[in-house]
Amino acid sequence: MTETIAAISTALSNSGISIIRISGEDAFYTAAKLLHWSERKISTIESHTIHYAKAFDDDEQIDEVLASFMRSPKTYTREDVVEINCHGGVFVTRRVLNAVLKCGARLAEPGEFTKRAFLNGRIDLSQAEAVMDIIRAKNDYALKSAENELSGSIGEVIAPIKNEILSDMAYIEAALDDPENIPFDEDKDSELREHVEKNIAKLSHIVDNFDNGRIIKKGVKTVIVGKPNVGKSSFLNYISGSDVAIVTDIPGTTRDAIEESVSLGDITLNFVDTAGIRETDNEIEKIGIERAKKHLNDADLVIFVVDSSIPLSDEDREITELIRDKKRIAVLNKSDLSQVVTKEELELFADCRVIEMSAAKHTGVDELKDAIKEMFFKNELDLTNDVYISNIRQQNEVRSALESLKLVIKSMDDKVSEDFYTIDLMNAYNSLGAITGDTTSEDLADKIFSEFCMGK
Repeated sequence: MTETIAAISTALSNSGISIIRISGEDAFYTAAKLLHWSERKISTIESHTIHYAKAFDDDEQIDEVLASFMRSPKTYTREDVVEINCHGGVFVTRRVLNAVLKCGARLAEPGEFTKRAFLNGRIDLSQAEAVMDIIRAKNDYALKSAENELSGSIGEVIAPIKNEILSDMAYIEAALDDPENIPFDEDKDSELREHVEKNIAKLSHIVDNFDNGRIIKKGVKTVIVGKPNVGKSSFLNYISGSDVAIVTDIPGTTRDAIEESVSLGDITLNFVDTAGIRETDNEIEKIGIERAKKHLNDADLVIFVVDSSIPLSDEDREITELIRDKKRIAVLNKSDLSQVVTKEELELFADCRVIEMSAAKHTGVDELKDAIKEMFFKNELDLTNDVYISNIRQQNEVRSALESLKLVIKSMDDKVSEDFYTIDLMNAYNSLGAITGDTTSEDLADKIFSEFCMGK
């Protein structure tokens, strides 16, 4: 018998309502005890119906509630599920949960409802992980990508590769056991190579999308650079909508990197405002400049800020050399002032797109947003028909499967005996199975679900 579990499934803060979820074989009867209903009444409840009731702690009424009853298997966990909708105060929510536990349920562990959905075959492991990606999504692209994963998009791509690998392994094993009747001849060798190369191409395409997957989920690491006092900190404050950086007229005010995440609807930009890059004798400022250069190494995007009211200098030229191999946009700041540097001049100087902005007048931000979206995602992302894996565990399994299939090709090129093929084919199969949970150990599954929030 599976234990009946319960937990608060909404945020524990004062709100309009809270939901306590109960799941397991005795979910209905646990709810009956809470609501002081008879077993006969609870046995006649129709699935997927909501009922007004009163919740009791022993004989004391603690709240008026709405109870949703859902019979297996058409539930989140494929078990009987009851959701108690009570008033949303923290104290009353805890009182109702404690009363449910006194009625026979056990407090659920983090992620245990989703774990039961996985163990009961309702979702695979990649879909379970997508549940948390939906909860943690910070932008539209991340949400859409996670929704695709939840619908089984990863499993749909992986399944035919696994099936072909399994079929090839079965044939090799049969040929080794009965070579007279099941030959492994030149035609079969050629067919196997074709299968493996095709699957290598499919997995390589997924690997090629890893960066897009990371950017979708975690955002674009965007480093702001420029010489001192060109308005980098004002730009960050403007784009973020808050005073996260100190702004003064004194050059070199920013000595260390300041980080701030900004959601622009479809995407998230993880801004890093760096120290102004220039020659200086100040030891602290030198450290800040070196850190700025290090941040440039892992930047997805560089925003090169130039003050339009002062001439371009050797310091600006040094910066353009540092960012030459990066995706970059130049921002011609203080465009509301008398311009010494024109947009056309900066385009030639920086060899990139230029956006005219004024942090003081709040202009240019929409054009910047459009430029960033076009640079990273225009004609690149097809969230309907393509798979973007951002989960590190899943990425490692794809890479492992890809390397195993490449070893099969190497064995074929080296004319190694066919029985060695199955070793690498099996490794590839197990790696792909670990993505969806078919070949995942119980310990790994426990670790994955332990990172979920309580009540999910």
